This record gives sequence, structure tokens and C-alpha cells, in this order.
Amino acid sequence: VQLQASGGGLVQAGGSLRLSCAASGRTFSRYNMGWFRQAPGKEREFVAAITGPGDGTIYAGSVKGRFTISRDNAKNAVYLQMNSLKAGDTSGYYCAAGRYSRFTTDYFFWGQGTLVTVSS
Repeated sequence: VQLQASGGGLVQAGGSLRLSCAASGRTFSRYNMGWFRQAPGKEREFVAAITGPGDGTIYAGSVKGRFTISRDNAKNAVYLQMNSLKAGDTSGYYCAAGRYSRFTTDYFFWGQGTLVTVSS
């Protein structure tokens, strides 16, 4: 599966952004999907994940209550709604397909990143 993330940009602290990840292939609904982020000089970290059918989600503690992951299997897409953004959320955001997990090593397919910059 090929993944293409989009929707990043510059936003003020307290604002919102919605990231999208478009996937190719006819078996998208079989894949659990995740969002990760990586800031310059830091390791890639888990943000959120969703099961293939969309009936289960997990979040990093730092984003829980502010971010929402969702998917539309009919459109081969997964989304990350980000609200109440903070300067610390500034990062490159990556979507990935694989196991339902918080760990980067459990994901087999990765999209290119989309940059989110939050100004304080």
C-alpha cells in the first residue's frame, strides 16, 4: 500500500488542523493505521492508531483529548483532527500502515511526512 499524507501547515497555538492520509490499493480496510510525528533532532514518536474497521483507537497521552483519529474505508483515507494545538506539537507528521500498535517497528508502510508548525 502506498500512503500520501497532506494537510500540514502553519497555525497559531490553540488552533486546529486536519491531516489526511490517502492510501492506494483495494485492501485498505485490512490495515490498521497509525500517525506518528518526528521533530528535528528527536526520535519518531507515536501519536494515534486506529483498527482496520475503525472500531478501536489508541492515543499518546500527550494528545489524548485534543487529537482524534478516524478513517473512511470507502475513500481509502485516514484522518487526524488536531485541536488545541500547542507549540510542542510542531513536527513532521507521518501516517503508517501495519499492526495496531504504538511502536514504529510494527508498521510496514509509511507515507512521506507533512509538516505542522504551531506558532506561540
